[in-house]
Amino acid sequence: MKLNVVARLFVGLGAIFTSTCSIAQQKQPNIIFVFPDQMRGEAMGFEDEVLVKTPSLDQFKSEAVNFTQAIANYPVCSPTRAMIFSGLYPIKNKVTLNVNSETEKYGVELQKDAVCWSDILASNGYDLGYVGKWHLDSPREPYIKCKNNVGKMKWNEWCSPDRRHGFSYWHAYGTYDYHLNPMYWDTDSPRNGFKFYNEWGPIHEANKAIEYIKNTEGKYRDGSKPFALVVSINPPHTPYSQVPQKYKDIYKDLDVEKLCTKPSIEAKGTKWGDHYRRNIKNYYACISGVDEQFGRILKSLKDQGIDDNTIVVFTSDHGDCMGIHEKITKNNWFEESMRVPFIVKVPGVTEGDDVDYQLGSLDIYPTLLGLLGMADKVPSNLKGYDYTSVIHGEKAKDAPSHQWYMRMVYGTHKKGSRGVRNERYTFVINRMKGEGQKILLYDRKKDPFQMKNIADKNKRIVRKMETILREDLKKYNDPFVIK
Repeated sequence: MKLNVVARLFVGLGAIFTSTCSIAQQKQPNIIFVFPDQMRGEAMGFEDEVLVKTPSLDQFKSEAVNFTQAIANYPVCSPTRAMIFSGLYPIKNKVTLNVNSETEKYGVELQKDAVCWSDILASNGYDLGYVGKWHLDSPREPYIKCKNNVGKMKWNEWCSPDRRHGFSYWHAYGTYDYHLNPMYWDTDSPRNGFKFYNEWGPIHEANKAIEYIKNTEGKYRDGSKPFALVVSINPPHTPYSQVPQKYKDIYKDLDVEKLCTKPSIEAKGTKWGDHYRRNIKNYYACISGVDEQFGRILKSLKDQGIDDNTIVVFTSDHGDCMGIHEKITKNNWFEESMRVPFIVKVPGVTEGDDVDYQLGSLDIYPTLLGLLGMADKVPSNLKGYDYTSVIHGEKAKDAPSHQWYMRMVYGTHKKGSRGVRNERYTFVINRMKGEGQKILLYDRKKDPFQMKNIADKNKRIVRKMETILREDLKKYNDPFVIK
């Protein structure tokens, strides 16, 4: 830390609020929450994977607080999104699996009566906008006619205005994975009123975000109010190949073997080794494209003269294995799936600090409200931790020493996986349908690529981690049974 706590807090308040003596006259900060899908926490230029090009994020990180150990507790799309918005454990918020036509019969979708952080902002003087992927409403018959709804499982659905949780500006879709020809519903669009756009999704969404920020003639929001804008970008979600050629060209001359040095990546000539090699350049191309659009959004804040009164958060819902450990995507306990970016810039306060606190999905809700001076508005039933003090340069008091991990199974809460991740170990009890219970323990300090399960030879650590897990299951009223 370059400034002491008092100095940093003083400078931060001066930058975020107008220079008035009365608290009542202070100007509330805006907040922008940029949220690409399936982006690993390590897949940025300043991180371990230095061959990926992310100049905007590199610069942003130099002015922000970077949570190096941020994770997705349930690393799959809908459950993470529901936790971030509702602040509730999946069993409580009902989004226990990905939202699609198969899970609709279990009532899997974000509940209309959930009190999201966006609802609280809307009821406390904020104007809110949402751009991009939502994926929290169950598809229903007659299904929307689009490519993501062809076949047995349907994915995409309109979000009716009464289910948008305070977002008054809307340019979004449920889930639609055709990035070069995306579709969106506008604020006033009826269910059958979606439109397709011949433009790469992240570029289109950055354009919409910039229009919202500019707010020409008050078209997008009430300019007298502070605003909160979510930009939920689909790439680098699959299919990785759907990315403009100019971003592919960044990596066209790079030897793919230089991207395959981890021991957890299967050898060339194997099924999963070849899968990784086929996709990693395009995955990085997507990230470089997202990075450029993020840079455009940041520039628009500066161009409008509001960058000194706007908090910016960059994160993701989960990562992606892409064949590592023979796992094709996410929804597992490996770092490539669980660890995500979580980078926060508060003008005048943050200045390029790395912190290693154990931040999880449920912590985002109270932290966002804390940053906006609304800690007293956080519902009392939420279990997340407010990291505002850390972002302001202080040491956290009673911060979590670990985070939990979970994976659920259709139709039952008693199968699946539950685990604990702390600064050193990843511990998991895995019990899928038709399989027995398996105990896994990885020492990420000695084995950062999680190549060796050491549970059998470390019974004492297993017992300790199991005790912590049992306490978490009780805390969240999770009926998962440890045998």
